Amino acid sequence: MVTIVGIRFKRAGKIYYFAPGHFDLHKGDHAIVETARGVEYGEVVMDPQEVEEKSVVSPLKDVLRKANERDARKVEENHRKEKEAFAICEKKIAARKLEMNLVNVEYTFDGGRIIFYFTADGRIDFRNLVKDLAAVFRTRIELRQIGVRDEAKMLGGIGCCGRPLCCATFLGDFEPVSIRMAKEQNLSLNPTKISGICGRLLCCLKYESDMYCGNCKKNKEKKKEQHMTIPKPGMKVVTPGGEGMVMHVSRREQTVTVEISPGNRLTMAWDEIVEASKADVDDE
Repeated sequence: MVTIVGIRFKRAGKIYYFAPGHFDLHKGDHAIVETARGVEYGEVVMDPQEVEEKSVVSPLKDVLRKANERDARKVEENHRKEKEAFAICEKKIAARKLEMNLVNVEYTFDGGRIIFYFTADGRIDFRNLVKDLAAVFRTRIELRQIGVRDEAKMLGGIGCCGRPLCCATFLGDFEPVSIRMAKEQNLSLNPTKISGICGRLLCCLKYESDMYCGNCKKNKEKKKEQHMTIPKPGMKVVTPGGEGMVMHVSRREQTVTVEISPGNRLTMAWDEIVEASKADVDDE
């Protein structure tokens, strides 16, 4: 067994694991650690705990020390410098007439590297821009092109639900989202209704996808039971009120609306259905 502590460097960033060593760290504390980008300042988001050594990517780096007030002031100073660097970089981009949109600037904790994030429609030759920036800041410069989803995560905003964007508040990773998820949930396929402010499919389509997915690998073993317990629109079923056709299915509420006769519709729980038409089941 090995003891690890989870540290996050951005509000909704990934969680990285380090060895706490002899430091007394708890959730909410800040620590100084060494990463591939250099020395970084991060927040402890997971209390120290023991896990199996094979579940940790080796080598596990140690926490350098627990952060203090001086470190916090340095982080604030870096944020101030980032705003200045942003303005300078925008001027350099305009002077070079590069077709790129600067999104964010990030200083590493020790100031050994400045990362400029940008978006562009295609590939950009920014070698001369790097030289211009290096001449001004006299430190290592890195320009990183990102996609529209990463741009939304960095800038934040309000989604169509009226709440702050999921990606900017708690989603550590982007998961694949497909149009099939919208179809399975009986949602409108209008792009304006199922797309986020980034222009891509809403991340929240993934949240309930497993519940709606009748053909998921984990559900295939229960395929026969699903034909009876989870009817589909258009299927003929027999209910306590008579035989009818399924008009609507709510997987969240686990109810089904059946049309017994024109204008006569009944809404009931799945388990109230007596049986499904054998022909419909065989067609599946």
